[in-house]
Amino acid sequence: MKAGLMRASIPTLLAAVIGRDLRLALRHGADTLGSVLFFILAGALFPLALGPSPDLLRRMAPGIVWVCALLAALLPLDRLFGSELEDGSLDQLMLSGLPPALVALAKMIAHWLTTGLPLLLAAAPLAIMLGLPLPVLPILLGGLALGTAILSLIGGMAASIVLGARRGGVLLPLLVLPLATPALIFGAAALDAAQTGLSWRPDLELLGAFLAGALPLCPLAAGAGLRAAVE
Repeated sequence: MKAGLMRASIPTLLAAVIGRDLRLALRHGADTLGSVLFFILAGALFPLALGPSPDLLRRMAPGIVWVCALLAALLPLDRLFGSELEDGSLDQLMLSGLPPALVALAKMIAHWLTTGLPLLLAAAPLAIMLGLPLPVLPILLGGLALGTAILSLIGGMAASIVLGARRGGVLLPLLVLPLATPALIFGAAALDAAQTGLSWRPDLELLGAFLAGALPLCPLAAGAGLRAAVE
């Protein structure tokens, strides 16, 4: 009976932490708005730099969309745990009865909902502007759904590792970018294969395998980082 209550309490606590972060994000929407605007503006600069050639833009569009999404997802990461550490609420979260790994997972889910999901909504008009054919848009959105989830997991892990460190905002991209490179490669390759008529499924399957590996490992590493930061 006691074990059943414990099992019931953990999902409730997890949902409470996610809901808290979503309410804070709605109250202070500058991070989400800044990420989406950066994503759109950075993508819009490429046609100005590369020229108006539709064929060139269409060929480079997969890489442009994925690189802009990766950089936009990095923007709010330095405040993922930093604000809680500064005001003491991270200590309360660690004492809430939720394991540190699940605290980190809840924050990562909230990051994806407030950053990755808006980027998905902004990706379709940006892709159309770059000349991607409409039939490949579902592949783009499916790959970005997996890729942004991976970025939230890796970014949350890296944010917990540099938590409390001097120059943590400088170290964070140096940790995230190399680890996120496989997701960038697989996602852009799937979109490029769809444009050229080749099979895009293997690349998306590799992206899904990457997500399946990151889902248990990144929260565990992030939980260890959070535990070390509050001790």
